[in-house]
Amino acid sequence: MSTAHDLVVERAESLDDAELADLCEATDAAIIEGGGFGWVDPQGREALTRHFRGVLLVPAIELFIAKLDGVPVGSAQLMRPPRNNEAQAFAAQLTHAYVAPYARGHGLARLLVTRVEERAAALGHRVLNLDVRDTQDTAITLFESLGYTRWGTHPAYARVRGQTVSGHYYYKLLETPRGRPLDIRARA
Repeated sequence: MSTAHDLVVERAESLDDAELADLCEATDAAIIEGGGFGWVDPQGREALTRHFRGVLLVPAIELFIAKLDGVPVGSAQLMRPPRNNEAQAFAAQLTHAYVAPYARGHGLARLLVTRVEERAAALGHRVLNLDVRDTQDTAITLFESLGYTRWGTHPAYARVRGQTVSGHYYYKLLETPRGRPLDIRARA
């Protein structure tokens, strides 16, 4: 008999101490399991607290928190291009997306990515880019099931435990909430 859980993804403008502690625990759990954050070794609460507090200070980054039954268990970041990059202002980056291993299987990762996509589109971005290590099969399956297109593979993308790991690059065209659709045809 399965139990219904409360799944919430929200954009964080601040984090209280309890939320931060739960998020740090979830982050270290995801790092230990090998997925989604970029770090290879767990960082501990102090380093992760500094990291998340820093993220909240950067105007071009929005932090999204995934909660299971009210407890933070994952996050993702939406990175907008710098203001001096008008040529690529139509695109944003999804980065550092993960859900702790103990909170998986409820649809939170899918909801997390969907909320980031919705926010990016609402901000006027028409493309969402991301990259992922080749070893992260679950993330790759998720992104491809959500319509992301793999456009390239870097054979020396990362070093994990002394081994070189390839990485994949993806993009997704976002639905326009209003206005013209993005025309990606080559121009003469």
